[in-house]
Amino acid sequence: MRTAYSVETVRTAERELMARLPEGALMQRAAAGLAAVCAQLLGRVYGSRVVLLVGSGDNGGDALYAGARLARRGAGVTAVLLAPERTHPGGLDALRRAGGTLVREAAAAEGPIRRADLVVDGIVGIGGKGGLRPDAAPLADLARESRAAVVAVDLPSGIDADTGEVRGAAVRADLTVTFGTHKPGLLVDPAREYAGSVRLVDIGLSLPGEAAELEALQHADVAALLPVPGAESDKYRRGVVGIAAGSARYPGAAVLAVAGALRGGAGAVRYVGPAGDAVIARFPETLVSDQGPKRAGRVQAWVVGPGAGEDADAVEAVLKSDVPVLVDADGLRLADREVVRARRAPTLLTPHAGEAAALLGVSREEVEGARLASVRELAGRYGATVLLKGSTTLVADSGGGAVRVNPTGTSWLATAGSGDVLSGLTGSLLAAGLGALDAGSAGAYLHGLAGRFAADGAPVGAHDVADAIRMAWRDIMS
Repeated sequence: MRTAYSVETVRTAERELMARLPEGALMQRAAAGLAAVCAQLLGRVYGSRVVLLVGSGDNGGDALYAGARLARRGAGVTAVLLAPERTHPGGLDALRRAGGTLVREAAAAEGPIRRADLVVDGIVGIGGKGGLRPDAAPLADLARESRAAVVAVDLPSGIDADTGEVRGAAVRADLTVTFGTHKPGLLVDPAREYAGSVRLVDIGLSLPGEAAELEALQHADVAALLPVPGAESDKYRRGVVGIAAGSARYPGAAVLAVAGALRGGAGAVRYVGPAGDAVIARFPETLVSDQGPKRAGRVQAWVVGPGAGEDADAVEAVLKSDVPVLVDADGLRLADREVVRARRAPTLLTPHAGEAAALLGVSREEVEGARLASVRELAGRYGATVLLKGSTTLVADSGGGAVRVNPTGTSWLATAGSGDVLSGLTGSLLAAGLGALDAGSAGAYLHGLAGRFAADGAPVGAHDVADAIRMAWRDIMS
């Protein structure tokens, strides 16, 4: 499992480690790792042109020491000093002795940046807040417009390390070399988009697992969660998921939710709603009822809301059940918050940014700009687990703890009906016995991986994603 820690936790771990190491040793470790990644990216170091954008903090020191290492290997290294009087003295001296060139006026940096093969962003460290200062923002623009590869030190300058928010100008990196651990801003959009590829360099930090802000499941983690039937399993032991979805206007939502559910590991799927004929025509193994959720028969979990229109009665009936419930789409609008909060069985809400914005009473842009804060706020307000869909899918539990960030997916998943498939899939995992946080995390992981397999670089429909879930499942379990 990949984890990310807050700035405060990282700083504490750094202080504890520095107390046990010779002075400057920790920075040298970081610089050595940074230089090695830069050399690998350049391919041929000798004769290459490297520009360092150097701020006043330790990030600037890391960049200077790494630049000195590259200079000793024959690179032409130019350091642009944004705060000459506060530049890290040891790093500055090391670069001078290695033959590096210093530029003390940002205005004189345009030529070197445009000719550079590599630009290293050491402007602001993980403690920076807000966007870049006016004197630094033009340098970030120049780096982006140049032909150079841009490498960020620890994180791109201008992004918020703890939240993933970008409140102003920021460096757009091709690659970020981060030290000790991932920071939340490297895994959550919009900041994640600025980080490019992320390379983690181990510098020996000791970090407490329970203090992690974010967790990103990997194949092995998901494999340990997915239900596998035993020799004595029957359809009821494997779990039965109920789907209350679809309407005369949106029968396809019911079909897609059932498609996801049938591939999610439960033993049987019960469908309740007005789209029974469409569901049976596509999936004859579905148990169909038109008597409403209360008379549907035994289920271990419910999915309610996809394409439901104004069917508030179904939403109310499902929320009053004593089994886990996933609420999506129209169900989110129709669900009474106090009823959700009063539930004793687990509840999982699965909004996209627009739906989350409506529930929070803010604009969609606010949710998309502060995804981590938004998912936590929504989970707290509803006393439920929340899966916030989007470019970065996040899963937060109402009880706090680390938020799960989904590492799979593709932009091709932004297609009609994709969320209905995810709801059915995740509801099936709930019925199979997974808790809401694990079901949401594993469902998002499978769905994202299935989207990759189905798309393979081309447009994809929601039914293609459903069909690829089995492929994703096999890949995870192999």
